[in-house]
Amino acid sequence: MKKQSKALLALLLLGMSTTFTQAADIWVSPKGDDANPGTAAQPVKSLIIALRNGSELRRTHKLQPNEPVNILLKGGVYSSEEPLFIRPEDSGSPTSPTVIQAVKGEKPVISGGVSVTNWEKAGNVAELPAEAQGKVWVAKAPRVGGRLLEFRQLWVNDKKAVRAQTPEWQQMNRIIRWDKKKAICWIPTPKYGKWEDTKQLEMIIHQWWEIAILRVKSVEIHGDSTCLSFYEPESRVQNEHPWPAPFMSKKDGNSPFYLANSIRFLNTPGEWYEDLEKGLVYYYPREGENMHKAEIIAPNLENIVNIKGTPDRQVSNIQFKGITFEHAAWMRPSRAGHVPLQAGMYMLDAYSIEKEKGTDERPDLTNLAWLGRPTAGVTVMNANNISFNRCVFQHMAFAGLDFVRGTSYDTVEGCVFKDMGGNGLQIGLFSDEAYETHRAYNPQDMRDVCQYERIANNYVTDCANEDWGCVGIGAGHVRNINIEHNEVYDVYYTGISMGWQWNKRLNCMRNNRVFANLVHHYAKQMYDVAGIYTLSPQPGSEIYENCVYDLVKAPYPHDPKHCFYLYTDEGSSYIRVHDNWTEVAKFLQNANGPGNEWTNNGPDVSLEIKNRAGITPEYQDIKSVK
Repeated sequence: MKKQSKALLALLLLGMSTTFTQAADIWVSPKGDDANPGTAAQPVKSLIIALRNGSELRRTHKLQPNEPVNILLKGGVYSSEEPLFIRPEDSGSPTSPTVIQAVKGEKPVISGGVSVTNWEKAGNVAELPAEAQGKVWVAKAPRVGGRLLEFRQLWVNDKKAVRAQTPEWQQMNRIIRWDKKKAICWIPTPKYGKWEDTKQLEMIIHQWWEIAILRVKSVEIHGDSTCLSFYEPESRVQNEHPWPAPFMSKKDGNSPFYLANSIRFLNTPGEWYEDLEKGLVYYYPREGENMHKAEIIAPNLENIVNIKGTPDRQVSNIQFKGITFEHAAWMRPSRAGHVPLQAGMYMLDAYSIEKEKGTDERPDLTNLAWLGRPTAGVTVMNANNISFNRCVFQHMAFAGLDFVRGTSYDTVEGCVFKDMGGNGLQIGLFSDEAYETHRAYNPQDMRDVCQYERIANNYVTDCANEDWGCVGIGAGHVRNINIEHNEVYDVYYTGISMGWQWNKRLNCMRNNRVFANLVHHYAKQMYDVAGIYTLSPQPGSEIYENCVYDLVKAPYPHDPKHCFYLYTDEGSSYIRVHDNWTEVAKFLQNANGPGNEWTNNGPDVSLEIKNRAGITPEYQDIKSVK
């Protein structure tokens, strides 16, 4: 009996050990089954279930205090009709984090997209331009949740397609006249038959340092010129706000524009159009694309991963390693247009005021604005000790990763951000929807402010390819953050932007550091621009030992000379700018406050500083990640 008891105890201990080992490592595969135990041989299928199982381990005290929950993702695509929601109950601890990571040598992809399949040659389509007849393919638009999916982006074999437009953005026309009082504009008449009958038509206009996306309400053709009006609410905002606005200049030309989202304009390989009334998608293949084999993805989810706690109960100690996040949508421009103030932050309301009356904080202020914040593929709010290491954020309609508010002690390192419609990475409050954006932001609860963050060794490229006024890395009201050793390349506006509010009054921003970054080939479309840009007071902050070069000659600048390597803009105060290598000493200090120090910046700075900037050797391999 004694021997039997000992043997039984040994078996129980062995069983507990086996259960514990399997439970600490939760395996996931697109080919798995959520009824499985989550072992390597029998993985679960969904991340939602894997997270739940990990939370149950913690809730039922089946983990040792120093053992992590490892959620191991096998290669393949993880698609869902809902975002992955990570809540406080999923949190780990400093010694027992929740780690969501790729199995070594495999590529797991968390996608917000759906496939568009069963393509056929379209044949003769009366609305198509003559040059596209017989070359365009068609498929039924996907349905999600029993409804037709509307989308603004399409990727073919991992390459972004272009919504049908005229003219191509490389040869944009100029507006003829803008009438704010009548809320109309005049443009040269496009040379397409019956294009004015098109529903869903949009106008995209270049406005100094930003764009505007306006849904066209009416079209009146008067020979060589055409009058357009626009839907609300964007028409009101566009015509009442003063900055940025359509540029009118005999010297440098009026604002350029293009029209988009009409089958009448579908005449170039790589263009597409979704007909919402017929539920069809049309695509003109590029050379070499086999439509029977091509992988064609439309975005469904606007938010793929949502990490969200509360100020009093935060999400903490979650790590992501080697995960690719892709195919996020952003549909607001199709519902309400898009009229941004700067860095993609769109105006909900904005209008001019008399300069003499201004505000208590800024008597000279000539306009008021309240802003909304576009979505990101991955969002973090009220969380701490969240890390992303060697992850890829790509094919997003707007931003890739967004630390919205209330975050601290987070790390983003060795990640790739590419093919973003808006900002690559954005962090910190810019302004709440109910907070006038020019006011100094000093919340009573400082937990609201993103602080003690580290953004390092990331490769940020091809950002702002839809909203050209966005940036590679954009920080709003932040404090004690480090943006260091990143490479920002091939962006349409500014490389790195830090600060907000256009005000000389002290605010919550403090002790920020922009150090040893490499910024090049920026300002592809917009001017009033810099490689590194700041706004408003930031005591104790430094911008140093960065390398900035290859300021692109944008094709449609409102002022060809208004472009810079370093730029401290309105209210920038108490910032040290020193030892930055730039190929030309072209800088701007515009309406700055007190306390700035500029020393040793330009082409004479040590080549050692220049060569040391950018991604450090141990992360250089991320530049070749596909």
